[in-house]
Amino acid sequence: MSDAPAGRLQALFEGHRLTPTQRRIAHSMVRRAADVPFLSSVELAELAGVSQPSVTRFAVALGFDGYPALRRHLREVAPAEPAPDTGSYNEYQQAVEAEIENLRHLASVLADPRPVERAGRLLAASRPLPVLGLRAAASQAYGFAYFAAKVHPDVRLLHEGGTMVHDRIDAAVRAGASTLLCFALPRHPREVVDTLAYAKEAGLTVVTVADSAFAPVAKVSDLLLPAAVGTGLAFDTVCAPMLLGRVLLEAMCDGLPDAQARLEEFDARAAARSLFVE
Repeated sequence: MSDAPAGRLQALFEGHRLTPTQRRIAHSMVRRAADVPFLSSVELAELAGVSQPSVTRFAVALGFDGYPALRRHLREVAPAEPAPDTGSYNEYQQAVEAEIENLRHLASVLADPRPVERAGRLLAASRPLPVLGLRAAASQAYGFAYFAAKVHPDVRLLHEGGTMVHDRIDAAVRAGASTLLCFALPRHPREVVDTLAYAKEAGLTVVTVADSAFAPVAKVSDLLLPAAVGTGLAFDTVCAPMLLGRVLLEAMCDGLPDAQARLEEFDARAAARSLFVE
């Protein structure tokens, strides 16, 4: 686990069975890791959208006498300066600054490359490789599948819900699939959770890119890789999940011995067809 504030907070929560409300508080703390040691219980409750007593119960669930004890612990083991004052920024600049912080958090998570390397091996070994993304996450799944198909022999994009998605999972399993990759973003559709549960019952290992380790899909994922989203605009911004998808592509390529040859073959065919104007 990274020594960054977000990484230390993540380590603090590991091993505890948290309620949905408590996971919401934990998620908010990770996203504002640099600020948390300086927040009152009321401020944290407002940040997470929960009641102040919920924050107190959360601290007790982690083994502290109350929230003041938790905050003292954070100040002792994870001293940090408050985040830079962005009060002079307009709303668009604040959204960009929030995304920059999300990318910094992702960098701290990737300080331990083993989860991504494991995911890359699982994706490379699955033939075919189903890639699921519904609603807001459909574009993330499409982008991954588009590039993955250049190096992986059989990528199957699942971006439409309904009863057909179960049929397509069954078909992938019959064809030999061993792993399903899912992109899951807020707001989390119930259908995604149900589909991942179905995939696990069908025998697939589920690798999920989600906005938080405490997302609703965590309970139906074998390996969850978190990448925070920005919420400062009318619609969420997802630079970190997109970048994590590209990192997964790189890790998958490392597990495919013929990946470079496939890319070179594509480049040769593209040149012969004058596919690109560059």
